[in-house]
Amino acid sequence: MLAEAMGKDTFFQDKSILLLDKDAKKTNDRTWCFWEKGAGRFDDIVHKTWTHIYFAGQQFSQKFPIAPYSYKMLRGIDFYTTYLNRISSCSNITFRQEKVSIIKEDSSTVTVVTEKSEYKGKQVFNSIFDYQMTAGQKKYPVLQQHFLGWFVKTARPIFDIDQATYMDFSVPQKGNTRFMYVLPFSKTEALVEYTLFSEDLLSEDEYEVAIEHYLEQKLKSTDFEITETEKGSIPMTCYDFSEHNTLKTYYIGTAGGWAKPSTGYTFMSTSKKIPILVEFLKTGKPLIDLSFKNRFWYYDLLFLDVLKKNNAIGFEVFEALFKNRTPQQVFKFLDEETNFWEDLGNIWGSPKIPFTKALLKRLF
Repeated sequence: MLAEAMGKDTFFQDKSILLLDKDAKKTNDRTWCFWEKGAGRFDDIVHKTWTHIYFAGQQFSQKFPIAPYSYKMLRGIDFYTTYLNRISSCSNITFRQEKVSIIKEDSSTVTVVTEKSEYKGKQVFNSIFDYQMTAGQKKYPVLQQHFLGWFVKTARPIFDIDQATYMDFSVPQKGNTRFMYVLPFSKTEALVEYTLFSEDLLSEDEYEVAIEHYLEQKLKSTDFEITETEKGSIPMTCYDFSEHNTLKTYYIGTAGGWAKPSTGYTFMSTSKKIPILVEFLKTGKPLIDLSFKNRFWYYDLLFLDVLKKNNAIGFEVFEALFKNRTPQQVFKFLDEETNFWEDLGNIWGSPKIPFTKALLKRLF
């Protein structure tokens, strides 16, 4: 996304840009979802859109219309194909499939060493994330949003094609924050994903057993085919990844802390930060001075403190929020587009005791 933005900006026409990736990006290795008002810049490659979401807690469940928002899904392969094609038309950008081994700096240049070669430049944007980046510190909790999903095709129609199941906390919580996430593409096809907010991963069969049980018990389907699978882990932390930045290396994406700490949503967060990064880069000021930290960071920190203290009550937070506020209010808050008084309204709609305790602990 950054390479494409620089490639179409005339400011960088005389710059030589190298894009390195260990993968050729020719498979559908992931999906991204986001909510958006009306038409958006990715609509030409959006795979599916939903106008309703379903939320289920332990005591409360409801289907919500989300206009003027819609919930959109983008397949990784469609994004890669489109953006690599755009990049290929830029004569000053080279894409090479090589795995980065190490990045070194001296007073004048930065050197990227790969398994095949060695490259020198003035600036490196590094999106390689490693959980070890957050190791050795206790100031900020580090949870994971980890998941495994099945793309299934059922023998009979069971899905509401106009409704995405945003969170279904009716599944056993087992001391963690656990929910199901369902994205239907037709009445017989959907992505069914088991997601947790917790410190540790599960064994693969635990995710699979949970999905199969959900299909059988909640969706009443025992006859289905698994056509694809996906799995992943997204960091949920307010750790300051900018500590790893230097004058010549700037971390971006998940490695730069661009994943929303309280939700793990990263795609639209990245799309909003890229133009700011590009404009800042054009000023010639040191990139180490560019920070995206704002008041929402503090809200996310309190939420993660609450989950760290008692991971089993995560469903209570979301259940209270969706029971007391509209999804439009929740989306606006998570998009970090609310004013301070709207923030207070959303915070007041959450369980007050655990958040008050977390706030007092941080203050004192």
